Amino acid sequence: MRKIPFYFLTLLLIFSCSKKSDTGTNNNNNSLTGCSRPIPLTRLDSIVVFPKDYPLNADISGLAVDPNSAAIIASIGSYGIHADFGSGLYNGAPIGIPFALVCGDQAKVPITFRANSYDGNYGDQSDAGPYPIPDNAPVEGNGTGDSHVLVCDVVNDKLYELYNASKNTGAGWSASSGAVFDLSKDYYRPDGWTSCDAAGLPILPCLVRYDEMASGKIAHAIRFTLSKSHVYNGYINPARHKVSGTGVSGASLPMGGRIRLKGSFDISGYSKNMQVILQAMKTYGLILADIGSDMFVSGAPDARWDNNDLATLKGIKNTDFEVVTLGTIK
Repeated sequence: MRKIPFYFLTLLLIFSCSKKSDTGTNNNNNSLTGCSRPIPLTRLDSIVVFPKDYPLNADISGLAVDPNSAAIIASIGSYGIHADFGSGLYNGAPIGIPFALVCGDQAKVPITFRANSYDGNYGDQSDAGPYPIPDNAPVEGNGTGDSHVLVCDVVNDKLYELYNASKNTGAGWSASSGAVFDLSKDYYRPDGWTSCDAAGLPILPCLVRYDEMASGKIAHAIRFTLSKSHVYNGYINPARHKVSGTGVSGASLPMGGRIRLKGSFDISGYSKNMQVILQAMKTYGLILADIGSDMFVSGAPDARWDNNDLATLKGIKNTDFEVVTLGTIK
């Protein structure tokens, strides 16, 4: 599932609720209905995105290496890290997975779960609407490919995500699946349920975002994808859903599997910005969230990304990583 991007000025279609005040600087004059004034671009960094003890926020640098690490890494082949995000356009669409922030008074609209030519109907594993998604919320790939829609209510710490989404002619949106996450607590999908990712994980908390990189620290696991042949048909915590991967047991990674950049890997030759991303890969690792291109790392589009700088990550091979102990695979 190749992730095709979005653009910075439409990425942060972000809003504030008049009940809360913000003192940050706003760099975006775009507006959506339902809020009194724009939210600063860094507002997402000021809310709780799951407690510190939540698995996505856990420091895994000291965990044991899985006994099958070498076999799993070798089975992937020799791929360099591909930053599937950046600035500008790729095939006419922005590069990355966009998101929008809304406030507590954003109007909620109905969500219709359906199948279409791109994918099936997973409404039986989805959270029913309505969702507070504005009519002009950004859609990944401008509606081509996975067409994710990610909207976070920064007042109530609620995340709303849609997969294979499209705006209805009338009120609301249609999608193949939808998931709602309470970011204020240790929330998990029901066991066996998908989300808007195959692993049943949230997308937005695992994206690389420019503002958090610029702050000097990315403090969470980073979303990445592998092709079906390199994925085992199973999952581990915090994932809740498996896919029909064709990988062999003991030589392929299940959904939710974590790999980390080896502690011995020297990152000093990379730019300061890339060192922040690479340090996160050492401390929090990459988490397998979906089927897609091998070693593609997900992030949000932003006009400030330096695509040439991001391209230097291609020199880091999968063999520079190790698999963190997997434990029980369901």
